[in-house]
Amino acid sequence: MPCPSTITAILRRHDRIDTDSGIRHKPWHRFEHPAPNDLWQMGFKGHVALLNGRCHPLTVLDDHSRYSVCLSACANEQTGTVQAALTAAFRNYGLPWRMTMDNGPPWGDDRDNPYTPLTVWLLRLGIKVSHSRPYHPQTQGKDERFHRTLKGELLAHETFANLAIAQKRFDAWRDMYNLERPHQALGLQPPVSRYQASPRPFPESLPPIEYAPDDQVRMVQAKGEFSYLGRTWKVGKAFRGYPVALRATPQDGGLDVYFCQYKIAFIDLKAPQ
Repeated sequence: MPCPSTITAILRRHDRIDTDSGIRHKPWHRFEHPAPNDLWQMGFKGHVALLNGRCHPLTVLDDHSRYSVCLSACANEQTGTVQAALTAAFRNYGLPWRMTMDNGPPWGDDRDNPYTPLTVWLLRLGIKVSHSRPYHPQTQGKDERFHRTLKGELLAHETFANLAIAQKRFDAWRDMYNLERPHQALGLQPPVSRYQASPRPFPESLPPIEYAPDDQVRMVQAKGEFSYLGRTWKVGKAFRGYPVALRATPQDGGLDVYFCQYKIAFIDLKAPQ
């Protein structure tokens, strides 16, 4: 049984939850990151019926400019499909500093295994990963708004024959959205007026994982665990085969666990086995 946050994310993708009613329960303040590529918001817009099969629109939006860096007509919502679409976006626009996404697959934030192969790949690229709060779609507000615009201006009015035709129409609509369509939050200017590509290029080969000389390095085994002081500690199967670093913390008897430059866990050496 998936955790509640995963179920909520999947239902919201397929328009089974009224996101506006959730927003009304508690006032919130709109936040915008100060520069392009500080944050990209990513999500699936459910699925769209085709004359032959169905399409899963993958959307990635720059938080600062509302520029659409990816609108991909995907055949599924699997890791390899998303990774291929993101690779194309990274080659075109460079790497963002952080990406946020909902709690559904393939990047889902499960309580027992909060990382997936896709998010581990993003960490290796130097991209910090965060997930929206369960039941709080406003934390993905710009991408949710983009989904409504996409549906209202394109998806609700056309039925595509196949994925290739869907992608062709997505590309044309994305160009109009980015280059021409005025955006109220941007002073009626199009997103291109505020966007510029990232100075961090996409590396065709992943950089090696390196740690400081005083780090205690452990290898994550097949079950997503590593050994330390005669005990096993779990960090998740997404990290199996990778080294992690243990670093002392101000808290007595505790160690932070790092993967690349990101803290992924904390272990309490005083906790009972």
